[in-house]
Formats: sequence, C-alpha cells, structure tokens
Amino acid sequence: MIPDSSASLSSKLFAVAKQLIPGGVNSPVRAFRNVGGEPFFVRRAKGCRIEDIDGKTYIDYIGSWGPNILGHAPTVITNIIHEVAKDGISFGIPNPFEVEMARTICDWVPSVQKVRMCNSGTEATMSAIRLARGFTKRDKIVKFDGCYHGHSDSLLVAAGSGALTHGEPDSAGVPKDFAKHTLVLPYNDPAALEAVFAACGEQIAAIIVESYPANAGLVFPQPGFLERLSSITKQYGALLIFDEVMTGFRLGKAGVQGLENLTPDLSCFGKVIGGGLPVGAFGGRADVMDYLAPIGPVYQAGTLSGNPLAMAAGLAQLRELERSSGFARLDALGAHFEQGLRAMLSAKGVAHRVNRVGSMFCLFFVDRDIINVSDVMQQDLGLFKKFFWGCLAKGVYIAPSPYETGFLSLAHSEADVDDTLTVFEEVLAGI
Repeated sequence: MIPDSSASLSSKLFAVAKQLIPGGVNSPVRAFRNVGGEPFFVRRAKGCRIEDIDGKTYIDYIGSWGPNILGHAPTVITNIIHEVAKDGISFGIPNPFEVEMARTICDWVPSVQKVRMCNSGTEATMSAIRLARGFTKRDKIVKFDGCYHGHSDSLLVAAGSGALTHGEPDSAGVPKDFAKHTLVLPYNDPAALEAVFAACGEQIAAIIVESYPANAGLVFPQPGFLERLSSITKQYGALLIFDEVMTGFRLGKAGVQGLENLTPDLSCFGKVIGGGLPVGAFGGRADVMDYLAPIGPVYQAGTLSGNPLAMAAGLAQLRELERSSGFARLDALGAHFEQGLRAMLSAKGVAHRVNRVGSMFCLFFVDRDIINVSDVMQQDLGLFKKFFWGCLAKGVYIAPSPYETGFLSLAHSEADVDDTLTVFEEVLAGI
C-alpha cells in the first residue's frame, strides 16, 4: 500500500521540485512512477545507510546506482577529495591523476591498450559508437532489446533502464534517420544475430552490448552467446563494444570480459572509477583509439574530462578494493544474500527468479527463466509494487522499479543482509 506522505518534508519539497524541474526529478527513475507515490529526498548517507530529510534511515541497495562500491562517504574517498580540492577542482589542462587512472585501467583490463576519460556512461558509449563508425567507415550498429547504453540518439532505441521504467522504450525527439542505422535484436538470440549479419554485415560498424545486461533487471548470456558476438564481428570486420559501465570494476578487475575470458575491441566504463563523482571512460585497441582527435579524424572532447577530483576519488576506490580483497568479499556477501533469499522465497511458495553475480542482484517475481527482456516484462508488477512499499516502510530501500539491478557494497555486513531478509519475509507475509 502506498503510504500517505502528504505531511512529510519530502512531499512538500517534491511539490516545489515539480514546479521547477520536469517531473520534479533530474533522472526519470527517481520519480517512482513504476511504483506510484512520491520519492523521498535524502539528507545524508554513510556506509550502507541513507537518511531522508524526515529523519528516517534505510539500508540502501542502490548505492547511487552502482558507483558506491565501498558504501556511502567512505573515509578513504572523502579524505582524498578534500585533499585534492585544496589544489583546485578542475583545470581543463592535463593533470597527473588522469594519467594514473589510464595506467590503472590498462593494467587491470587486458583488452584496453589506450583509454580516454569522459564524464558519464552516456558520453562513453556515444563516443565509442562514433569511433567505431569512423574506424570502420560504416554507419550501422547492432544493439540488443533491453540493453541501455545511455540516452544519446543512436542508442535510445528499444532501451532498458529509465526508458522501460518511464514506459517509453523509444524516446520522442530521436529522428528516424538516426534510428534507422541502429539494428535492434533480441538478446540471447543467435539466429537473429546470424540473420542480420547475413543480410547487411558489410554495413555494420559495431555491435554494442551490455555484456551482462543490468538495465532491464539482470540478465545473463546463454552459453556461447558472447563468444559468437566476438567471432561474428571479426568475420565481418565490425567491432565489438562491451558496455561495462555497470559491471566494470564491480565484478572484478577486468569486469565481465575477465570473467568470460573475452577480448572486445572497445570497452566503456563509468560508475566505480569515479568514486561517486561523475565519470566515464572508453578504451580498447590502440589502432582504433588512435583514430581519436587530436591524432585522428574522429572528434571527441570534454572540458571536465579527467578532472582531478573524479580521477583521485576513483583511484582511491580502486586501490581500496585491491588492498582489501574487496571483490572476493563482495562475492561472498552476494552469495550469502542470494542463498538466503532463494530459501525464504521457496519456503513461502513465491514464484521467483533470483539473478546474482558478485555484488549485483535482481529479484524477479516470475515463474520462468530470464533469457531476455520479454521474460523480464512477464513478472508480477502488482506484487513488486506492494513489496517495494512494504520494504520502504520497514527501512529497506530497493530500486523503485522492477527493471533495475540492486547493489551490495563493502559497507554492508552479513547482519545487514540478514536483517534485510527478515524484512523481505515480513513484507511478503503481509501481502
């Protein structure tokens, strides 16, 4: 049941926000449209907990949608931000931190020989697509239904994440002439892949894919699917672009490509490498990356790209993950959460699927395997809505949409996870 929050400070502030900001929010999923009701406003956050402006605290499983892998406001990051900011926030001139970040990415991800920083995941994927087109001198790209690669025009076609949550998989304002160069296929459908390359493979510049799609829930590739993406692009002279904005440096040093032992031509990153500050990056084969200006014909730029605050914060986060064996700890915590969740739901006879890898997870209220976005769309949205509000009332914040992935952090403890599972059980018992 959606609570009556009309007397809350959040509700009053949201009323003001709607007069000043479209929909009252600066990113669509924040509007709670898929669950009804109104969003709350955050005052502060620390560790795995957030506090709203009405003073209520929640165990947070969003973590700013992925970047806060150490938790909120970890001292190792806040200290470095304060230290670096004393010497300047942004220069628009090269600084040592961006070189060290580039070195770290190239060291951690074997497929990346050169990398360029930018300011968001959207910028990273948009720039990688432009680079792939410039390098191959072809126009068409292939993407997959439900995979979200940011909101640039060429890629906002049959998207996931905010587009699904907002109820419009395709956006108004995207010219048909742009969209016609984007070929959209079902994920995990090798027959459709073979057919489109047989029909126009010599016109395709690149395949871009969320290697583990995490913007329409969390979906995993079927055995051999990613390998076929790699082989078919080589066969036709196209490039393979892995969008690891969400998975990169969260699932391990080399992301999904490290887990799957694959070598894409280009990769896109974000989230974790900013330590909670806005950031993006794309990199890959040196011969492809050298097509970028100022030494190549493909233009890409950004005044704040590689700014010292984001680079220093991201480096501090990556080093702490490495120092603390963070990836192993996160995987163990994720496994504990998954096992408890599956056992509880099965005992209650609730139709479900739980997809989890490392510290990323998604609960689907559906009695079918999750192969692609069509399966995701079959879940019980009414049950999810009740579940969301029940959890929020008891102090657990999960994504306000069934099409989003949840995130654990190193600030979560097994006790936090166990408390969360108790809340889940109590909420389901009351529905």
